[in-house]
Amino acid sequence: MPTVEVRRSRRRTATVSAYRDGDRTVVAIPARFSRAQEREWVEKMIARLEDKERRRRPSDAELVERAHDLSAKYLDGRAKATSVRWVTNQERRWGSCTLVDGSIRLSTRLQGMPEWVIDYVLLHELAHLLHAGHGPDFWKLLETYPRTDRARGFLEGVAFSTDGSRDDDADSGSSAS
Repeated sequence: MPTVEVRRSRRRTATVSAYRDGDRTVVAIPARFSRAQEREWVEKMIARLEDKERRRRPSDAELVERAHDLSAKYLDGRAKATSVRWVTNQERRWGSCTLVDGSIRLSTRLQGMPEWVIDYVLLHELAHLLHAGHGPDFWKLLETYPRTDRARGFLEGVAFSTDGSRDDDADSGSSAS
């Protein structure tokens, strides 16, 4: 079990929060909590963190299921990925696809990012199965996803913070390809 640090706060009256700090889990609770409440909330918050982390690092099988769900919800089920998997060799792209066989690859750099960012990159690659380029018809497909602009901004921020540049090229590290 990872190291857990419980922080009691007199200012915290009702809320409980938890986060990872390296290999340690910090759980912040109201100072008035009993030891039994503390144990209950520590257990509950660790379970929530683990669930959140699992969702941010879905397996390849879960990615295929997500691709199917995203295609159904935003692309009328028209984009059919034959496989979706994590890859370690994409340093400049967040994702890629092969039109001939319908396979999609997502960079492991996405692991740990919010679900809506991973979903955007996956949807971006699914849209490529319908439109190869980044023309108006391609972007029209992505208009239906409500977090497209936010996800693109998030990825641009990550790219900027890691390599110090902002590149609007759709095939660069600042967006999916």
